[in-house]
Amino acid sequence: MAKKLELNIKLSELANGGAQEKFNHELKRIAENILDPNTDANKKRKIVLTTTFTPSDDRNLVTIGIDVKSMLAPENGVNTLMMVGRNDSGYIEANELKSGTPGQTYFDANDSTLKDDKGQPIDQIEQKSSNVVDLQAKNKA
Repeated sequence: MAKKLELNIKLSELANGGAQEKFNHELKRIAENILDPNTDANKKRKIVLTTTFTPSDDRNLVTIGIDVKSMLAPENGVNTLMMVGRNDSGYIEANELKSGTPGQTYFDANDSTLKDDKGQPIDQIEQKSSNVVDLQAKNKA
């Protein structure tokens, strides 16, 4: 015949409400993670509540350890394109493609400048080039 067991422990009151407080903290983290647009909306999130029971030698007291952990969805990764090749001197060059198409210039709205496909301002590139012909100066002569 099985002995009747009477338990008078409520999870929400365990450790003076500490278990509930830890659960609520992790639940808040999960809610923030769900609302973060940088995470996958369809990924599952979890809260794991682990209780560990360590009885004393005479078995009349039990230490209860309570651990609460959440498992969140990771942030989404980002992608970009990189151009690789050799320069005129034969050295390898690698640059992030900023314009969307190799060799194409683009207007950078952040600083209102025209830039090459590597993100360098066209004005600076033209100043460095020694073979740029100033047609206005040539026509005045």
